[in-house]
Amino acid sequence: MDPKLAKGYYAKKQLFSKSALIRWSHRRRFEVAVTKSTKMAGQRVLDFGCGDGTYLALLLESPHAPRAAVGAELDASVVKMNQERFADRLNLKFVLQSDLERPEHRESFDTIVCMECFEHMSDPDHYLDLLLRLLRPGGNLLLSVPVETGLPVVFKQAIRRIAGWRKIGDYSFILPYSWSELAKSVFAGREQHIPRVLHSSPTGGTSHCHKGFNWMTLRDRIARRFTIDRISTSPIEWLSPHLGSQAWFEAHKS
Repeated sequence: MDPKLAKGYYAKKQLFSKSALIRWSHRRRFEVAVTKSTKMAGQRVLDFGCGDGTYLALLLESPHAPRAAVGAELDASVVKMNQERFADRLNLKFVLQSDLERPEHRESFDTIVCMECFEHMSDPDHYLDLLLRLLRPGGNLLLSVPVETGLPVVFKQAIRRIAGWRKIGDYSFILPYSWSELAKSVFAGREQHIPRVLHSSPTGGTSHCHKGFNWMTLRDRIARRFTIDRISTSPIEWLSPHLGSQAWFEAHKS
C-alpha cells in the first residue's frame, strides 16, 4: 500500500483506525471499490467527493488503472493538500467541485465514482443532475452510500457509541437516536422515515450527518436519471443491501 495513504486525514481514521473492526470494514469498502473498477482501464475517471485521494491512489496501483483520474472536493485546502501529496502522479489531478460546473467538463468522463458523499448532501438532485451532465453517453456510475436503515443501523450505532467512549475517530460527535427514531429506522421503507438535521459546513453550505439517511430514497432518485445495472453491498458483497454496511449502485447513462 502506498505510504502516502497513511498521511490522509480520512485514511488515518478509517484504514488505519485503532479499532480492528472499523479498520477491516473500511479496508473492505475500498477493496470492493477497486474490484468494481475493472472496466476503467484506459478511461478518464472522476472521483466526485474524493476526500484525501485514497481510492484514486489505490486505483492507480491496480492492474486496471485509468488513463487519467480526477478527484473533486468542495474545500480548496483539501484540493491543495491532495495536489501536494500526489504531485508525482502526472495522470492524477485534483479540482474543486465547483470547477466541474464549467461547460468544458460536460460529458468528459467515461466513469464517475462517488463514495460516501450523498448521505451528506442537502440537495442530492442537484448533484445527480451534475453527474449526469459530466458523464458521456453510455458512461458508468459507481456510487456507494452507508446503510442507515434496518438492522445495520442498530449495529452501527452500538459500534459508534463504543468508539466514541474509546475516543476513536469522530464517533463521539455522532447524533444519537431516540428509541422512536431507531424503531422507525429499523422498519424504514422507501420514503424518508425521520426528519434529518441540517448542519452548517465550513465551506458555507449545509450538509447532513448520517442520522436518518435512507439509501432507498436515493435509489429512486438515481433510477430517474440512470439505468441501474446492479445493487450490491459491502463489506460482504453477497449480503442483501438491507443487511450490509454500504449499498453500492452500479449504473450507466442511457
